[in-house]
Amino acid sequence: MLSIKLADLAEYLDAKLYGDGDITIFGIASIQSAILGQITFFANSRYREQLANVKASAVILKEVDLEFCHTAALVVKDPYLTYARIAQLLDTTPQPAQNIAPSAVIDSTVKLDKNIAIGANAVIESDVELCDNVVIGAGCFIGKKTYIGRGSRLWSNVTIYHEIKIGENCLIQSGAIIGSDGFGYVNDCGKWVKIPQLGTVVIGNKVEIGACTTVDRGTLDNTLIGNGVIIDNQCQIAHNVIIGDNTAIAAGVIMGGSLKVGHHCMIGGASVINGHMEICDKVTITGMSMVIRAITEPGVYSSGIPLQPNKIWRKTASLLMNINNMNKRLKKIERKLNEHD
Repeated sequence: MLSIKLADLAEYLDAKLYGDGDITIFGIASIQSAILGQITFFANSRYREQLANVKASAVILKEVDLEFCHTAALVVKDPYLTYARIAQLLDTTPQPAQNIAPSAVIDSTVKLDKNIAIGANAVIESDVELCDNVVIGAGCFIGKKTYIGRGSRLWSNVTIYHEIKIGENCLIQSGAIIGSDGFGYVNDCGKWVKIPQLGTVVIGNKVEIGACTTVDRGTLDNTLIGNGVIIDNQCQIAHNVIIGDNTAIAAGVIMGGSLKVGHHCMIGGASVINGHMEICDKVTITGMSMVIRAITEPGVYSSGIPLQPNKIWRKTASLLMNINNMNKRLKKIERKLNEHD
């Protein structure tokens, strides 16, 4: 179990220490469940009464909340961000693999740099390049001529198709598929003719891709995922999508082909976004939105009807179904009023 003195933790975080710096911290927990030996964080001044019942050895908080705290404290500007940094420091998650498993199948042409780990039953095809400190989990498949940058990690059963490029310090969770065929077909007298997907996927640095998410390869040009992008579980990123740096995409999002998403966007869970259009930088789309038109101005966008009791929802739905007739009647009344004027 990892542990650190509170004084050392304060120095690491560049935080102001109040209380006993010799306290040993061995974990971090929520303010409701933290116990002696753990540190917790407090980020919302509206709930200051919670500080009276804290059982943790120390609390991370802002200067304005310090007087309400009865334990040792670390004062910082952003407690939630500081919590994330401590969680990284105390993280005990194991690596997806250690060393190179005897059962791994590695083509003789694969280039392995220093400190590579490859799990049991992984398959790595010809002309793949794995840079320093890459970790490949058990059961992964890495297709021909794929490049994986320094420090990137793949958890178990990730599938990387051929000729994919993955940047440095990326994290790809179990079951993700990178480089599968985009949904490209042309209709010939009622029969579907497949269009070979000849592009690839290029992923930037420090990208995280969630479990069971699929990123399709491009049809001719490439699918591009920018630096610092985070994509949650079970998302569909279609062919030729371009996602700008530091955009966050929550679970269950579906993106249509040839969509371009800007930098520093946030896409809420279960949203569906049409292809062949552009979303500008710094756009937030709230959960379960349907985006059918381009967004050209930064801001927060929403669609859909919030949850209602079923009886009220039925009335709302009925009104929506009749809105076209209501609009015609309203225009007719307006015309009559204008005639009298």
